Amino acid sequence: MLLLSLAVVYHGNTINERAERLLWRSLLQSELDHYLARHKEDPDYHWRDTDDVILYDSNEPRTIPHRLTTLSPGLHDDIKVDGRERVALVKDQAGRRFIVSLDITSFEDEERHLSTLMVGSALGGLLLSGIIVAWGLRRLAKPLSKLATDIATLQPDRPEQRIEPGPRASSELVVIADAVNGYIERNARFVERERAFIDSASHELRTPIAVIAGASEIALDQLTLAPSDTPVATRQQLQRILHTARGVEQLISLLLVLAKDPRRLAGISDRFRLDQLLPEIMEDHRHLCADKNLTLELAPLPACEVVAPLTIVQAAIGNLLRNAIENSDRGTIVITLRPEAVVVIDDPGHGMSPEEISAIYARMARGGGREGNGIGLDLIARLCEHLGWNLKLEPRAERGTRATLDLGRTLATVGKSR
Repeated sequence: MLLLSLAVVYHGNTINERAERLLWRSLLQSELDHYLARHKEDPDYHWRDTDDVILYDSNEPRTIPHRLTTLSPGLHDDIKVDGRERVALVKDQAGRRFIVSLDITSFEDEERHLSTLMVGSALGGLLLSGIIVAWGLRRLAKPLSKLATDIATLQPDRPEQRIEPGPRASSELVVIADAVNGYIERNARFVERERAFIDSASHELRTPIAVIAGASEIALDQLTLAPSDTPVATRQQLQRILHTARGVEQLISLLLVLAKDPRRLAGISDRFRLDQLLPEIMEDHRHLCADKNLTLELAPLPACEVVAPLTIVQAAIGNLLRNAIENSDRGTIVITLRPEAVVVIDDPGHGMSPEEISAIYARMARGGGREGNGIGLDLIARLCEHLGWNLKLEPRAERGTRATLDLGRTLATVGKSR
């Protein structure tokens, strides 16, 4: 509207200026032709100036104002002469120069007044139109804003939610609300199917794995009572079955945690001492060092109490330790616990190159799949992101890799170093 108004004002002003020049040219040319015709009939005829129109003849001794003497032949508008605005028609004829000048001061004042009035009217119309348009758009957009607000307040954990468009909603908003309600219903059915699957998987998968692990553990206990009657290979296979079953139990627990809303994990969290858990995890993984010139060492542990899912913490720290063992040839893997519940695992290497660490972080960002043994760093990284933990992998200055797992958001630290 502003651009249109400016265009109209500009167009009107241009036409007005052209009309003015046509009028001035016609008027002054008529006066000059009248004078030349009378002078031709009567050589003694002399022009008599009026208050508005003055004729200058170069053959007459009267002085022509300097501002007019510099003009070229033609029509010249808005010329200041003696403090007055004038329009002048300059014409050369028979070796003489004729200048007809008209005082247009009052006309120009009136024109400026009308222009100001026109611009003011246009601006006032723009303001009034803008207010009306804003009011109308607000009335039109209010149902849409209410619909957007209702959609923003939808909660993913609340079933049977619906969007009500309201009595003043247009037919288009009703169509949108019906489409959103249809999507909500389909999504609710999908979530219910996923919840039923997770509940079923939690029972149907964990029960047989627990049975296998329990049977393997009982069998190993019985073999311990009669070691001479049992082949070594049988004992090794039972131990392999037990370790694999425990690993699958951890994997199932981890996947079920990832399937839950982080805000609902408080119900399955445990309160335990992290400084007491780390020695158990280290002993569970010590057998992996049997074929290597590799030892595990715990730094002095500060007392630290954690509120988190116990099996998930075991899986995360255990798989970081497993990764350190698999990526080390000889030396000592040092496990450190900081008072703010930060677990640091330093392995002596061969270590991981910066390129390998960068590739791992890239797979973490893309949600890459598992590779190698154990749960895998990619899945551990997703778990940390889900629970608000922080996992950092970096090469050590001398050799090897440092894995830092920060559990600080889910725990309270107590006690001092022992």
